[in-house]
Parts: sequence; structure tokens; C-alpha cells
Amino acid sequence: MELENPIEEARRYVANAEEIIKNSKLDPETNLYRDKKYVRIAGDTLWKGCLIALDAVLGVRKGKGRPSIAKYQEAAAKRDRKLLQFVNTGYETLHLHMGYDGNKGKKVCDAGFDYANAIINCCELLYPNNPSPQVA
Repeated sequence: MELENPIEEARRYVANAEEIIKNSKLDPETNLYRDKKYVRIAGDTLWKGCLIALDAVLGVRKGKGRPSIAKYQEAAAKRDRKLLQFVNTGYETLHLHMGYDGNKGKKVCDAGFDYANAIINCCELLYPNNPSPQVA
């Protein structure tokens, strides 16, 4: 069931990623998650949630095919410079370090959640149908 508000849908993805990362036990000695599989899944889930929020604000998914990160960066640069910074850092942390590499560092994962929330919060402020945006 898809929610009407894409910002709320994006937040649901963050909540799902929080549940996913709990499946990878944290080693207290090393401060590393033990299973990169769950880090990858959580990173992918976070990035997909961000894309839902970004699509609602930037309208990048028009036309054929998948939009590249360059299209998101270009659209974000035109709309909001702060959003562009979040997109760049979020893409690198969520999609590449967590989702692709499966970086097991707790600090990396914590930063990934922070960037995902920052992107969604920024999109919430820019979302046209939101009468009462929350301030992060």
C-alpha cells in the first residue's frame, strides 16, 4: 500500500531500514556490524526512501528510463543548494558505502541514517502539498 504523501512514504523506508540494521549485530569491541548483508540492505532501503522524497520535489522521473544521479544533482542544484549537498553526500554514503560496499562501520551507518533524514527533511520543506512542514 503506497501512501499519498511521498514524504511520509520516505520516512517509512527509514523506519524499515532501522529494523533491517538491527538484524546485523554490533560487535562492541570493534564497533562494526557483523554482517554486511544487512548493512547493504539498509543502505539500499535508505537510498530508495530518499529517491521517493527527491522525486516528489524534483520531478526527475519524467520521460523514459531511469534517471541518473547526475539528473538528481542537476535538478537539486537548480532547486536548493543545501539539498544538492545532501544528495551528493547521501548518494556517496547510502548508495555507495553502505549499499554497494557494505561498509560495516557503525559511524558510517549512523551517518547514513542522518543523511537520509536530512534529505527527507529538506524535501519536506520544499514539498508543494505540505501545509505544515516540520523543521529539522
